[in-house]
Amino acid sequence: MKVFYFTATGNSLDVAKRFGGEIYSIPNVLRGNQFHFEDEKIGIIFPCYGFAAPKIVREFIEKVTLKSPYIFVIMTYGNKLAGGVNWFVRYAEENNIHVQYADGLLMIDNYLPFFDIEKQKLKKKYTEENLSRLLNDVNQTKRYIRNRSFTDSMLTKGIQYFYKRKPNFNTDKDFSVGNDCNQCGTCVKVCPRNNIKLDQLKPAYGGNCEFCLACINLCPQKAIRLKKESNPNARYLNENVTLKEIIAANN
Repeated sequence: MKVFYFTATGNSLDVAKRFGGEIYSIPNVLRGNQFHFEDEKIGIIFPCYGFAAPKIVREFIEKVTLKSPYIFVIMTYGNKLAGGVNWFVRYAEENNIHVQYADGLLMIDNYLPFFDIEKQKLKKKYTEENLSRLLNDVNQTKRYIRNRSFTDSMLTKGIQYFYKRKPNFNTDKDFSVGNDCNQCGTCVKVCPRNNIKLDQLKPAYGGNCEFCLACINLCPQKAIRLKKESNPNARYLNENVTLKEIIAANN
């Protein structure tokens, strides 16, 4: 089994490790020269962005060839999935990737503009129970695509339309770097886009931002901040994943 994942603060990597098999980082695959993969089972695990898939995952889907009788998709999310799973299944189909199983997994939400990480940690999300179900489903080669309501579908379409009309809504122009930055370079190492350089001993952003917020969440000094966020002191790293693993995955 081969499992492909994209992660910023560890949730999707944590899930990918639970499935086992050969694990591939999507950013690293895109930097390489191998784009054809075959196996008895192939998994794709990534977070929900805007009730759909991150841009880097879309680029992966457009570029690779996946040959398998059983392809499964797990979309991690923090509060609402809307029509994201079904949107992705259709997107994959348009790129000749045929999905047999697709579902979501509720986890901690690291989207700092809207959610306070500390409050998120207090919510019961039954992640372990739901993950056990997903693992069992895939182990049994179950065929299933998560249902969506009309409202869910319209939410996803609406948000995606908004992002197309407002391409500068989520960009690195929203970030600021405080004087408490100690030039450790962690932000450079965790960026999946190679979008950050240390310029005059401070992080400088290049405008090619995934808005995954890895640089902000994983800064040891909490020196990188958003102009607007619910709790500037709250940051997140999945407890089952190390910073070293995320650096290896994204850079």
